[in-house]
Amino acid sequence: MKSNKVSSFVYLSIVMAMLFWAMSYVWIKIVYQCYNPITTVFIRLVIASPLTYAAARWLKKLQPIQRRDIKFFILISLLQPFLYFMFESYGLKFASPTVAAVIVSTIPLFTPIAAFYLFKEKLSLLNIVGLLVSFTGVLLVIIKADFSLAVSPMGLVLLLLAVVAGVAYINSVKKISFNYNALTIVTYQNILGTFWFLPFFLVVDLGHFLNAAPTSDVLISLGLLALLPTSLAFILFAYSVKELGASRSSMFGNIIPVFTAAFAWLMLNDEISIRMMIGIAVVITGLFAAQVRKK
Repeated sequence: MKSNKVSSFVYLSIVMAMLFWAMSYVWIKIVYQCYNPITTVFIRLVIASPLTYAAARWLKKLQPIQRRDIKFFILISLLQPFLYFMFESYGLKFASPTVAAVIVSTIPLFTPIAAFYLFKEKLSLLNIVGLLVSFTGVLLVIIKADFSLAVSPMGLVLLLLAVVAGVAYINSVKKISFNYNALTIVTYQNILGTFWFLPFFLVVDLGHFLNAAPTSDVLISLGLLALLPTSLAFILFAYSVKELGASRSSMFGNIIPVFTAAFAWLMLNDEISIRMMIGIAVVITGLFAAQVRKK
Protein backbone atom coordinates (compact mmCIF):
# COMPACT_ATOMS: atom_id res chain seq x y z
CA MET A 1 0.00 0.00 0.00
CA LYS A 2 2.82 2.35 0.89
CA SER A 3 4.69 1.64 -2.34
CA ASN A 4 1.58 2.52 -4.36
CA LYS A 5 1.34 5.89 -2.60
CA VAL A 6 5.02 6.58 -3.20
CA SER A 7 4.69 5.54 -6.84
CA SER A 8 1.69 7.83 -7.33
CA PHE A 9 3.61 10.79 -5.88
CA VAL A 10 6.57 10.12 -8.16
CA TYR A 11 4.39 10.13 -11.26
CA LEU A 12 2.55 13.21 -10.03
CA SER A 13 5.92 14.94 -9.57
CA ILE A 14 7.12 14.22 -13.10
CA VAL A 15 3.80 15.24 -14.68
CA MET A 16 3.79 18.50 -12.70
CA ALA A 17 7.36 19.23 -13.84
CA MET A 18 6.32 18.75 -17.48
CA LEU A 19 3.22 20.88 -16.90
CA PHE A 20 5.31 23.74 -15.50
CA TRP A 21 7.77 23.57 -18.42
CA ALA A 22 4.88 23.53 -20.89
CA MET A 23 3.27 26.54 -19.22
CA SER A 24 6.54 28.48 -19.42
CA TYR A 25 5.97 29.10 -23.14
CA VAL A 26 2.62 30.74 -22.38
CA TRP A 27 3.89 32.77 -19.42
CA ILE A 28 6.81 34.05 -21.51
CA LYS A 29 4.39 35.35 -24.14
CA ILE A 30 2.46 37.21 -21.42
CA VAL A 31 5.65 38.72 -19.96
CA TYR A 32 6.65 39.89 -23.45
CA GLN A 33 3.72 42.31 -23.34
CA CYS A 34 5.98 44.47 -21.18
CA TYR A 35 9.54 43.13 -20.98
CA ASN A 36 12.14 42.13 -23.57
CA PRO A 37 13.61 38.59 -23.77
CA ILE A 38 16.90 39.38 -22.00
CA THR A 39 15.12 41.08 -19.10
CA THR A 40 12.68 38.18 -18.85
CA VAL A 41 15.39 35.54 -18.59
CA PHE A 42 17.62 37.63 -16.34
CA ILE A 43 14.86 38.24 -13.78
CA ARG A 44 13.88 34.56 -13.95
CA LEU A 45 17.43 33.58 -13.02
CA VAL A 46 17.84 36.29 -10.37
CA ILE A 47 14.77 34.93 -8.57
CA ALA A 48 15.34 31.23 -9.32
CA SER A 49 19.04 31.03 -8.39
CA PRO A 50 18.64 31.67 -4.64
CA LEU A 51 15.54 29.46 -4.59
CA THR A 52 17.30 26.45 -6.10
CA TYR A 53 20.35 27.13 -3.93
CA ALA A 54 18.21 27.20 -0.78
CA ALA A 55 16.35 24.05 -1.85
CA ALA A 56 19.60 22.21 -2.56
CA ARG A 57 21.00 23.20 0.85
CA TRP A 58 17.76 22.30 2.65
CA LEU A 59 17.59 18.91 0.92
CA LYS A 60 21.32 18.44 1.61
CA LYS A 61 21.95 17.83 -2.08
CA LEU A 62 24.37 20.69 -2.81
CA GLN A 63 27.84 19.36 -3.55
CA PRO A 64 31.00 21.51 -3.68
CA ILE A 65 32.54 21.96 -7.14
CA GLN A 66 35.95 20.41 -7.56
CA ARG A 67 38.54 22.81 -8.98
CA ARG A 68 39.10 20.59 -12.03
CA ASP A 69 35.39 20.79 -12.91
CA ILE A 70 34.99 24.58 -12.79
CA LYS A 71 35.64 24.89 -16.54
CA PHE A 72 32.91 22.34 -17.29
CA PHE A 73 30.38 24.24 -15.17
CA ILE A 74 31.30 27.45 -16.99
CA LEU A 75 30.81 25.66 -20.33
CA ILE A 76 27.42 24.15 -19.48
CA SER A 77 26.15 27.44 -18.05
CA LEU A 78 27.17 29.11 -21.32
CA LEU A 79 25.14 26.54 -23.26
CA GLN A 80 22.23 26.52 -20.81
CA PRO A 81 20.79 28.76 -19.55
CA PHE A 82 22.63 31.43 -21.57
CA LEU A 83 22.64 30.36 -25.24
CA TYR A 84 19.60 28.09 -24.97
CA PHE A 85 17.43 30.70 -23.25
CA MET A 86 18.76 33.50 -25.48
CA PHE A 87 17.78 31.67 -28.68
CA GLU A 88 14.54 30.24 -27.31
CA SER A 89 13.41 33.56 -25.82
CA TYR A 90 14.02 35.56 -28.99
CA GLY A 91 12.54 32.71 -31.05
CA LEU A 92 9.33 33.02 -29.06
CA LYS A 93 9.09 36.65 -30.19
CA PHE A 94 8.49 35.32 -33.71
CA ALA A 95 6.62 32.06 -33.04
CA SER A 96 3.58 30.79 -31.17
CA PRO A 97 4.11 28.88 -27.90
CA THR A 98 2.89 25.64 -29.52
CA VAL A 99 5.24 25.85 -32.51
CA ALA A 100 8.15 26.69 -30.21
CA ALA A 101 7.37 23.76 -27.88
CA VAL A 102 7.16 21.32 -30.80
CA ILE A 103 10.51 22.42 -32.26
CA VAL A 104 12.29 22.41 -28.90
CA SER A 105 10.84 18.98 -28.08
CA THR A 106 13.07 17.48 -30.79
CA ILE A 107 16.20 17.97 -28.66
CA PRO A 108 16.13 14.32 -27.43
CA LEU A 109 16.05 13.18 -31.07
CA PHE A 110 19.21 15.01 -32.10
CA THR A 111 21.13 14.28 -28.89
CA PRO A 112 22.03 10.64 -29.75
CA ILE A 113 22.98 11.69 -33.29
CA ALA A 114 25.39 14.29 -31.91
CA ALA A 115 26.72 11.70 -29.43
CA PHE A 116 27.29 9.30 -32.34
CA TYR A 117 29.51 11.80 -34.16
CA LEU A 118 31.20 13.27 -31.09
CA PHE A 119 31.64 10.25 -28.83
CA LYS A 120 31.05 7.32 -31.21
CA GLU A 121 28.04 6.21 -29.16
CA LYS A 122 25.87 3.58 -30.81
CA LEU A 123 22.97 4.92 -32.89
CA SER A 124 20.01 2.55 -33.14
CA LEU A 125 17.61 2.08 -36.02
CA LEU A 126 14.80 3.32 -33.75
CA ASN A 127 16.71 6.58 -33.22
CA ILE A 128 16.77 7.14 -36.98
CA VAL A 129 13.13 6.10 -37.49
CA GLY A 130 12.03 8.33 -34.60
CA LEU A 131 13.93 11.27 -36.07
CA LEU A 132 12.32 10.84 -39.50
CA VAL A 133 8.82 10.44 -38.05
CA SER A 134 9.16 13.45 -35.76
CA PHE A 135 10.67 15.55 -38.55
CA THR A 136 7.54 14.82 -40.59
CA GLY A 137 5.40 15.95 -37.66
CA VAL A 138 7.40 19.16 -37.26
CA LEU A 139 6.83 19.94 -40.96
CA LEU A 140 3.07 19.50 -40.44
CA VAL A 141 3.21 21.99 -37.56
CA ILE A 142 5.39 24.69 -39.14
CA ILE A 143 4.01 24.48 -42.73
CA LYS A 144 0.40 25.47 -43.35
CA ALA A 145 -1.96 23.85 -45.86
CA ASP A 146 -1.10 26.57 -48.41
CA PHE A 147 2.62 25.75 -47.93
CA SER A 148 3.35 29.02 -46.12
CA LEU A 149 5.30 28.94 -42.86
CA ALA A 150 3.38 29.04 -39.57
CA VAL A 151 6.47 30.64 -38.03
CA SER A 152 8.67 33.43 -39.36
CA PRO A 153 12.04 32.34 -40.83
CA MET A 154 13.82 34.30 -38.09
CA GLY A 155 11.82 32.54 -35.38
CA LEU A 156 12.50 29.15 -36.96
CA VAL A 157 16.25 29.79 -37.14
CA LEU A 158 16.41 31.00 -33.53
CA LEU A 159 14.45 28.01 -32.23
CA LEU A 160 16.66 25.62 -34.20
CA LEU A 161 19.70 27.31 -32.65
CA ALA A 162 18.07 26.71 -29.25
CA VAL A 163 17.84 23.03 -30.19
CA VAL A 164 21.55 23.03 -31.11
CA ALA A 165 22.41 24.64 -27.76
CA GLY A 166 20.22 22.10 -25.94
CA VAL A 167 21.86 19.16 -27.70
CA ALA A 168 25.34 20.55 -26.98
CA TYR A 169 24.39 21.06 -23.33
CA ILE A 170 23.12 17.50 -22.84
CA ASN A 171 26.24 16.01 -24.40
CA SER A 172 28.51 18.34 -22.40
CA VAL A 173 26.82 17.78 -19.04
CA LYS A 174 27.56 14.05 -19.33
CA LYS A 175 31.15 14.81 -18.34
CA ILE A 176 30.12 15.91 -14.85
CA SER A 177 26.82 14.06 -14.33
CA PHE A 178 28.65 11.07 -12.83
CA ASN A 179 30.20 13.22 -10.09
CA TYR A 180 27.36 15.64 -9.29
CA ASN A 181 23.64 15.23 -8.72
CA ALA A 182 21.12 17.01 -10.94
CA LEU A 183 20.12 19.61 -8.34
CA THR A 184 23.74 20.64 -7.79
CA ILE A 185 24.27 21.06 -11.53
CA VAL A 186 21.08 23.09 -12.01
CA THR A 187 21.85 25.31 -9.00
CA TYR A 188 25.33 26.26 -10.15
CA GLN A 189 24.42 26.64 -13.82
CA ASN A 190 21.60 29.03 -12.87
CA ILE A 191 23.95 31.11 -10.72
CA LEU A 192 26.62 31.23 -13.45
CA GLY A 193 23.96 31.86 -16.08
CA THR A 194 22.84 34.95 -14.17
CA PHE A 195 26.32 36.41 -14.59
CA TRP A 196 26.34 35.53 -18.31
CA PHE A 197 23.15 37.54 -18.77
CA LEU A 198 24.09 40.45 -16.47
CA PRO A 199 26.22 42.51 -18.93
CA PHE A 200 23.65 42.07 -21.71
CA PHE A 201 20.88 43.19 -19.37
CA LEU A 202 22.85 46.27 -18.26
CA VAL A 203 23.89 47.30 -21.78
CA VAL A 204 20.84 46.31 -23.85
CA ASP A 205 17.77 46.22 -21.63
CA LEU A 206 18.32 48.28 -18.48
CA GLY A 207 16.81 51.48 -19.89
CA HIS A 208 13.73 49.68 -21.17
CA PHE A 209 13.35 47.81 -17.87
CA LEU A 210 13.46 51.02 -15.80
CA ASN A 211 10.81 52.67 -17.98
CA ALA A 212 8.50 49.65 -18.20
CA ALA A 213 5.08 49.67 -16.54
CA PRO A 214 4.20 46.00 -15.98
CA THR A 215 0.63 44.95 -15.35
CA SER A 216 -0.34 42.52 -12.61
CA ASP A 217 -0.65 39.74 -15.22
CA VAL A 218 2.93 40.35 -16.36
CA LEU A 219 4.32 40.37 -12.81
CA ILE A 220 2.41 37.23 -11.83
CA SER A 221 3.57 35.42 -14.98
CA LEU A 222 7.18 36.48 -14.37
CA GLY A 223 7.01 35.27 -10.78
CA LEU A 224 5.50 31.96 -11.86
CA LEU A 225 8.24 31.57 -14.51
CA ALA A 226 10.94 31.92 -11.87
CA LEU A 227 9.22 29.82 -9.20
CA LEU A 228 7.77 26.90 -11.18
CA PRO A 229 9.56 26.02 -14.48
CA THR A 230 12.94 27.52 -13.50
CA SER A 231 13.04 26.23 -9.90
CA LEU A 232 10.42 23.73 -8.72
CA ALA A 233 10.21 21.80 -12.00
CA PHE A 234 13.92 20.95 -11.86
CA ILE A 235 13.61 19.80 -8.25
CA LEU A 236 10.62 17.59 -9.11
CA PHE A 237 12.41 16.25 -12.18
CA ALA A 238 15.56 15.46 -10.19
CA TYR A 239 13.43 13.56 -7.66
CA SER A 240 11.68 11.66 -10.46
CA VAL A 241 14.98 10.72 -12.10
CA LYS A 242 16.12 9.27 -8.77
CA GLU A 243 12.95 7.15 -8.44
CA LEU A 244 12.20 6.28 -12.09
CA GLY A 245 15.57 6.56 -13.80
CA ALA A 246 16.70 9.05 -16.45
CA SER A 247 15.23 7.26 -19.48
CA ARG A 248 11.71 6.79 -18.10
CA SER A 249 11.64 10.32 -16.68
CA SER A 250 12.79 11.88 -19.96
CA MET A 251 10.00 10.18 -21.89
CA PHE A 252 7.47 12.32 -20.03
CA GLY A 253 8.94 15.34 -21.81
CA ASN A 254 7.11 14.16 -24.91
CA ILE A 255 3.82 15.47 -23.51
CA ILE A 256 5.06 19.06 -23.17
CA PRO A 257 3.85 20.17 -26.65
CA VAL A 258 0.37 18.81 -25.85
CA PHE A 259 0.16 20.77 -22.59
CA THR A 260 1.54 23.89 -24.29
CA ALA A 261 -0.98 23.71 -27.14
CA ALA A 262 -3.86 23.32 -24.68
CA PHE A 263 -2.82 26.24 -22.46
CA ALA A 264 -1.94 28.49 -25.43
CA TRP A 265 -5.46 27.86 -26.75
CA LEU A 266 -7.09 28.49 -23.37
CA MET A 267 -5.05 31.50 -22.22
CA LEU A 268 -3.86 33.19 -25.42
CA ASN A 269 -6.61 32.14 -27.83
CA ASP A 270 -4.00 30.57 -30.11
CA GLU A 271 -5.46 28.79 -33.11
CA ILE A 272 -4.94 25.01 -33.02
CA SER A 273 -5.78 23.50 -36.40
CA ILE A 274 -6.46 19.84 -37.15
CA ARG A 275 -3.23 19.81 -39.16
CA MET A 276 -1.28 21.08 -36.14
CA MET A 277 -2.86 18.49 -33.82
CA ILE A 278 -1.92 15.72 -36.26
CA GLY A 279 1.60 17.13 -36.47
CA ILE A 280 1.96 17.17 -32.68
CA ALA A 281 0.74 13.55 -32.50
CA VAL A 282 3.26 12.52 -35.17
CA VAL A 283 6.10 14.31 -33.37
CA ILE A 284 5.23 12.58 -30.08
CA THR A 285 5.04 9.20 -31.83
CA GLY A 286 8.52 9.74 -33.23
CA LEU A 287 9.85 10.83 -29.84
CA PHE A 288 8.52 7.70 -28.14
CA ALA A 289 9.86 5.50 -30.95
CA ALA A 290 13.33 7.01 -30.61
CA GLN A 291 13.36 6.44 -26.84
CA VAL A 292 12.28 2.79 -26.85
CA ARG A 293 14.95 0.57 -25.38
CA LYS A 294 15.35 -3.03 -26.47
CA LYS A 295 15.21 -5.52 -23.63
